[in-house]
Amino acid sequence: MRILVACGAGASSTFVAVRIRRAAEARGLTVQTRATGESQLDAALRDTDVLLVGAHLGARLESVRERAAAASVAVVVLPAAAASSDADQLLDLALAAGART
Repeated sequence: MRILVACGAGASSTFVAVRIRRAAEARGLTVQTRATGESQLDAALRDTDVLLVGAHLGARLESVRERAAAASVAVVVLPAAAASSDADQLLDLALAAGART
């Protein structure tokens, strides 16, 4: 599974992506995680199965959903405190979304 984590500038999404990757490795899962800022989202959606979106992008969520749908990418809005959330729970959100696509 290829997971993309998006936030406003890409900084906090990098921390989340690394934590999810580590959680997947601990489970023996093959998961690729990447991070991006909103401005690079369209290019980053290529080769992505699931997009995890920072809650702070809520005002632009409809646009993000449309862009992801055009690329056939599932979208999950992360909890507001995603950077400090349990990485296993975030991984589970991504896995569940990927299973639905």
